Amino acid sequence: MTDFTIAKDADGIATITWDCPDKSMNVMTGEALEELNSCIDDALADDAVKGIVITSAKPDFAGGMDLNVLAEMKAQAGDSPAQGLFDGIMQMHALLRKIELAGMDFKTKKGGKPIAAALPGTAVGIGLELPLATHRIFAADNPKAKIGLPEIMVGIFPGAGGTTRMVRKLGAMAASPYLLEGKLLDPKKAKGAGIIDEVVADPVAAARDWVLAAREADLVKPWDAKGYKMPGGAPYHPAGFMTFVGASAMVHGKTKGAFPAAKALLSAVYEGALVPFDTALKIEARWFTNVLMNPSSSAMIRSLFLNKEALEKGANRPEAPDQRVRKLGVLGAGMMGAGIALVSAQAGIEVVLIDARQEAADKGKAYTETYLDKGIKRGKVTEDKKAQMLGLITPTTDYAALDGCDLIIEAVFEDIGVKAEVTKKALAAVGPDCIYASNTSTLPITELAKASDKPEQFIGIHFFSPVEKMLLVEIIKGDQTGDRATAKALDYVRQIRKTPIVVNDARFFYCNRCIIPYINEGMRMVQEGVAPAMIDQAARMLGFPVGPLQLVDETSIDLGAKIARATKAAMGNAYPDAEVDEIIFWMEGEGRMGRKANAGFFTYDDAGKRQGYWPGLADKYPPLDTQPDLTEVQHRLMFAQVLEAVRALEEGVLMDIREGDVGAILAWGFAPWSGGPFSWLDILGAEYAAERCDQLQAAFGDRFTCPPLLREMADKGETFYGRFGTQADKAA
Repeated sequence: MTDFTIAKDADGIATITWDCPDKSMNVMTGEALEELNSCIDDALADDAVKGIVITSAKPDFAGGMDLNVLAEMKAQAGDSPAQGLFDGIMQMHALLRKIELAGMDFKTKKGGKPIAAALPGTAVGIGLELPLATHRIFAADNPKAKIGLPEIMVGIFPGAGGTTRMVRKLGAMAASPYLLEGKLLDPKKAKGAGIIDEVVADPVAAARDWVLAAREADLVKPWDAKGYKMPGGAPYHPAGFMTFVGASAMVHGKTKGAFPAAKALLSAVYEGALVPFDTALKIEARWFTNVLMNPSSSAMIRSLFLNKEALEKGANRPEAPDQRVRKLGVLGAGMMGAGIALVSAQAGIEVVLIDARQEAADKGKAYTETYLDKGIKRGKVTEDKKAQMLGLITPTTDYAALDGCDLIIEAVFEDIGVKAEVTKKALAAVGPDCIYASNTSTLPITELAKASDKPEQFIGIHFFSPVEKMLLVEIIKGDQTGDRATAKALDYVRQIRKTPIVVNDARFFYCNRCIIPYINEGMRMVQEGVAPAMIDQAARMLGFPVGPLQLVDETSIDLGAKIARATKAAMGNAYPDAEVDEIIFWMEGEGRMGRKANAGFFTYDDAGKRQGYWPGLADKYPPLDTQPDLTEVQHRLMFAQVLEAVRALEEGVLMDIREGDVGAILAWGFAPWSGGPFSWLDILGAEYAAERCDQLQAAFGDRFTCPPLLREMADKGETFYGRFGTQADKAA
């Protein structure tokens, strides 16, 4: 079976159809590139062919490049993987340039054959780079389709000509949201932005009509025409100069220098804008190769594309029949419960939303209504969709309404007694096969399962706030949780289109276990006299979305105090963070509860906007005369987290390093450029990481003690993905 086939008709149209066998969406493979090249050569060489239409047999056009192609390019070059990548990328450029020139004489721009792209649906990555090389792009009027170049989101940038063509077509400023942010548009908005040319009911028919009527002048791209000038101005044009100066500042402001792909993209755009088009393609290929050879990009691709996709497809799902949820019960209509109801209704699941008071239950449903009203204003939601979703949510105080539920998610106050009470009430109202889950962030699932007479049907489903925005769901198996409960949780998370990780039971599970040391290390440094601004900025320069002190304010200081007290009560003398409690309890006593109170580590104006760090911190904890080295601050913040990740793996809480890496990035924004805690340790090298642990332990305490597993790997010269990864991980 082939990916590309060609059919010629009596009108002189050659239709090249993309249809990857055994895949729901087309992806570009090495074999597919060869087939496409062969089809193009055939059509251009055939005098009976007047023009070409490239389309898809699937509902969508294409979802991007099979990243194994890049690994194959590296492998084929033996000892020179960079040369192999560059040569392979230039072959792709040559193919797309062949489509763009379409057999015309390069000097006269005469004799070419018109080539149009007909997109039935989504076209992203190479799925848009290919159409950009054709002479006209027709897209179906399909509001669910997405058009764009999202490569930057996985640590690379469009390297098959998409960067150069988008900038030459739109100008650097207008192209920046699609290149630097990976912004995706529906077809009508993509046409409005100038990315595609036409939105029609039947793109293949429209493309055929255009091809038959096209003139030679219609085939010449603006950048191949005499006198071409870049929209918005080139770098040294008066209009373009400030664009490129501003772009550099903007990129650094957003990335803090932590993401190599963004800087390389900007370099490719800037340098490419100074030279002819074909030279610009070569520059793009060189920078693309540079990024692909950076271990950061390999780690991001592995975690945010390959491993994330594998987990979403059920890589760690136990064998069990289909467990998709039909009717869901949500106990507790506060912010978490309301968010769970919202995302479940979005997935078409019937939801019973229970609270102790009808007023609270109604308020929980109103959360969905408010969310949908905002969507209507933005044109994302229709009135019919709003009515349909709201019709799926039943707010009530009556536990009898849970009858028929096949999954219950409890989201009430973090108190074992309260949770046990609602658990018993809910289980009394449902059938014997109903799976019961607790959305707890700290309490052990095994302990909570004691309220059920069927602990094998009890599991943890830990959402992150706000539920509708956060991509990760942490599934926690108690000591007796059975396979059907695990499969149920995984199938439900897939229904609501989020990414799951599965971990074993322990206090704080995996994610909070690693987040808390990050926060605590930041507060320790404040007490030591490290400048608060340095602490938070050091984190941002590592790629974290917020620093540890800002994170405390966002999540609330009184919550931190409650968790500290509960943890100390449970752990007794083994409690490790007593010295950190001083600052959190002092802040609580001062009434500085965080952003929600407009008073925390930061001061705020009446609108809740941060106005700088609270001067009272410096009064209580005077800053050091000589501040520590930036790298030392960053290493303290990083090692505080990654060592907990290693310990979680050692103890069997974490069962798959892929889940450790993906979970860290999606749950709390762990340095995405690194690929996650285990990828970062692999980039660093186990030997150096163990040595650095010893230095940090000597300087700052036993919390930086090197875990035995990391020490063993250092002695053996091992990597985490070399030892614990799959074959696909190792290839990446």
